[in-house]
Amino acid sequence: MTVSQNANLGTLPEWDLSDLYPAPDSDKLEQDLCAADAAAKAFHAAYNGRLAELPGDALGEAIAEYERIGEIIYRAMSYAQLLYAGNQTDAERGRFYQGMQERVTAISTSTLFFTLEINRLDDDVLAQKLTATKAKHYAPWLRDVRVFRPHQLSDEVEQLLHEKSVAGRSAWSRLFDETMARLRFPLDGKLLTSAEALHLMSDRDPAQRKAAAKSLGKVLGDNAPLFALITNTLAKDKEIEDKWRNYPRPQSYRNLSNQVEDEVVDALVSAVHGCFGQLSHRYYKLKAKWFGVDQLDYWDRNAPLPDDGDRTFTWEQARDSVLGAYGEFSPDMASVGKRFFDNNWIDAPVRPGKSPGAFAHPTVTSAHPYLLVNFLGQSRDVMTLAHELGHGVHQVLAGGQGGLMADTPLTLAETASVFGEMLTFQSMLALETDPKRRKAMLAGKVEDMLNTVVRQVAFYQFETLVHDERRKGELPAERIGELWMKVQVDSLGPALRFDDEYKSFWTYIPHFVHSPFYVYAYAFGDCLVNSLYSVYRSGQVADFPAKYLDMLRAGGTHRHKELLAPFGLDAGKSEFWRKGLDVVVGFIDELEAM
Repeated sequence: MTVSQNANLGTLPEWDLSDLYPAPDSDKLEQDLCAADAAAKAFHAAYNGRLAELPGDALGEAIAEYERIGEIIYRAMSYAQLLYAGNQTDAERGRFYQGMQERVTAISTSTLFFTLEINRLDDDVLAQKLTATKAKHYAPWLRDVRVFRPHQLSDEVEQLLHEKSVAGRSAWSRLFDETMARLRFPLDGKLLTSAEALHLMSDRDPAQRKAAAKSLGKVLGDNAPLFALITNTLAKDKEIEDKWRNYPRPQSYRNLSNQVEDEVVDALVSAVHGCFGQLSHRYYKLKAKWFGVDQLDYWDRNAPLPDDGDRTFTWEQARDSVLGAYGEFSPDMASVGKRFFDNNWIDAPVRPGKSPGAFAHPTVTSAHPYLLVNFLGQSRDVMTLAHELGHGVHQVLAGGQGGLMADTPLTLAETASVFGEMLTFQSMLALETDPKRRKAMLAGKVEDMLNTVVRQVAFYQFETLVHDERRKGELPAERIGELWMKVQVDSLGPALRFDDEYKSFWTYIPHFVHSPFYVYAYAFGDCLVNSLYSVYRSGQVADFPAKYLDMLRAGGTHRHKELLAPFGLDAGKSEFWRKGLDVVVGFIDELEAM
């Protein structure tokens, strides 16, 4: 077992990727890639141009083979991604990752025709094929593939876009990742990573918070022209492809891939924006009062409360808190979560070059997910662990649907993670008897929810402004900074004071680069979970934990309306979003009354 020792934090695990492959130069990896290449070419020879004439069961067999080939290449690609995430400044890992992207893209070019040809089938022809058992099994996947039918281009253009992706969007994304990983932020004679510097923004010492903020602002500002070039290039690339595919607005592809209607997303954003005053504006005014000032400096936004006693969690305490909370809700859920700790599926220490932040990578259904966190012992790190473990449990449970149907739309993918956070928070709050600690915990939860709901919707609004304005021409870094400041002031309110360097803080957000318009999924998930948790606590739904786990096991086979129906919830109704936001309002009410 690979571990990292830290006297204050306990024994921090480092993941073991050998469950995927033993090494980048392993014979097994090369054999799999060769087998996938041969299978993909044979698949092309057997099925290209023939789907319309295939009987239903034969189509089902073809989809199963397509799924099998995908399982091989995604396993290899997952290994490369995780190895690279462990140290993005290692040139050899970078070359390996790029080489794997190019090789996997070349292999998958042979199977690219398959979904394109499926989308050329007439509705009645496909309906007839779906009467056969083997094809019917894949009906949810076929439904989701055909959502993109109106936006599909010719086979030649689709192949060109597919093959050029390694020298286009993915190359610019890699440039962003490696640039961020190499940046160092000077502070007190040390050179910190972005994760370490951002961590100090919630340090107990106000001087440390300010120094970290100023260092972040200076270094990010110095590199803003490069990040602006990346942003402009990717936004233009998206605009060109959106135009060819006839997407009406920049968000359309994301909403379609999330299987959520434009009007549902618009309702969410509108509801959250309309509550800025009741949420962030009110809370930060209250926090400024606790600090004895009229306005908080932006580096104090996530500062510990003045009377919040220091507390550091060891890794073992964090693990026990999360698994204990999961177990109170469902022993089955805790049992799945425990496997991540017992089997080296988590990478926890902060290391130079390691990917900042946190994520859960599902890999492939024949293996298991991996979690990456940067654990520094704060209560927020415990919540992050609960969040990512929720993703991991979801990915394990949905794995039974197979590679093509295990994936969940981003909006629902955040449900299990945020629900895991809520369970952990409520469990820890119930065990806390000290009034000051309870107040600090409640305030911390409100801040996390504001970061998830208000801040992510503001990010979405920022992206919208950037992509809309980019269509008129390239934006200099200064202009992007102005748009950033506009949404920050609007969303966070008058109780926050921003210095000039804060205009460059947009540069470190990876979602803007990797997944444009992804960010609203966090707010969607948080509000959804607040509503879901309210139903759970009310006791109105019998066997709630069992129904909840069934929802996770469904993976991507159902849409949000079908998944929420057993709980009496409908995201298409405006009161649904208000119900979720009222949970946050209620927490702030409670804090005001303390």
